Amino acid sequence: MGVVVNLDGDRKKPSLDALTALVRDDLKAVNEQIILRMDSPVHLIPQLASHLIVAGGKRLRPMLTLASAKMCGYEDGRRHVALAACVEFIHTATLLHDDVVDESDLRRGLASANAVFGNKASVLVGDFLFSRSFELMVEDGSLEVLAILSHASSVIAEGEVLQLITTNDTETSETAYLNVIKAKTAQLFAAACRIGAVVADRPKVEEEALENYGMNLGIAFQLIDDVLDFSAEQAKLGKTVGDDFRDGKITLPVILAFRRSDDEERQFWRRTLEDLEQSDGDLQHGIELMIKHNALHDTIERARHYGAIARDSLGIFDDGPVKRSFDDLIDFCIDRAY
Repeated sequence: MGVVVNLDGDRKKPSLDALTALVRDDLKAVNEQIILRMDSPVHLIPQLASHLIVAGGKRLRPMLTLASAKMCGYEDGRRHVALAACVEFIHTATLLHDDVVDESDLRRGLASANAVFGNKASVLVGDFLFSRSFELMVEDGSLEVLAILSHASSVIAEGEVLQLITTNDTETSETAYLNVIKAKTAQLFAAACRIGAVVADRPKVEEEALENYGMNLGIAFQLIDDVLDFSAEQAKLGKTVGDDFRDGKITLPVILAFRRSDDEERQFWRRTLEDLEQSDGDLQHGIELMIKHNALHDTIERARHYGAIARDSLGIFDDGPVKRSFDDLIDFCIDRAY
């Protein structure tokens, strides 16, 4: 494995502790709902689903729904719990499908579901979880919620196809890349936030503010994920370094490095990413080119830009613990790079 960039610093890192504390009881109820809803008499379904769901993860997307509802003053029921579980099912289904498409062997540092159970089972259980999410939407009874989450599901699928089209294409533009991550990652962040305002019956301006917060937070989150693929932090998180590079995925660090490269350097990128002719030392050399051309640094700066937009979206809400935790969440998502 190539030498990776160490982006560590001595600074104290932001955490999810405040947000997690605010939604702890509701999140426990969400986890119970998830376990209940992934049950099936077809034993392979709960076995495979639990392999991924029970394995962990931050539950960031359902926490966004729970916290958005709380910030909007929702106190009249448990709709936010079921819908947060719905959001997590959508996310988990996409992970199962993604790992098959990417031929991934690891997920959160453990063997991926497709590596353990096979591709066919992973795809079909992903379909099952999508179906469960739609059952939860229908049970909620709100056409607005159904519209938001069903639209998010279709956009996510479009984003994955867009990424498939741009893979191995070093001529991919930054605009095309942003369209991919807005669809495949940020759209669910945005929907998760917006439905919190919907269940609280808040004005459209608050729905839109939370949607904008989620969208820009999701963009920043994915930008940092793409930096982490070339960083020592990735190894600490139990993930393989350089997966995107080996798969020929075109992310913003690659786009910036390619655009700023000379002819010889561009030939390197074409060989390794378009032709997938990679040898020992290529990952390290790619990282060195990214450092030379400030591609990793500038990707983090782009993430800060979108984080600032997300922060501004919260301006219409009164100050309080949830708003402050949402503010901290922006810093947490970006500072994962250090």
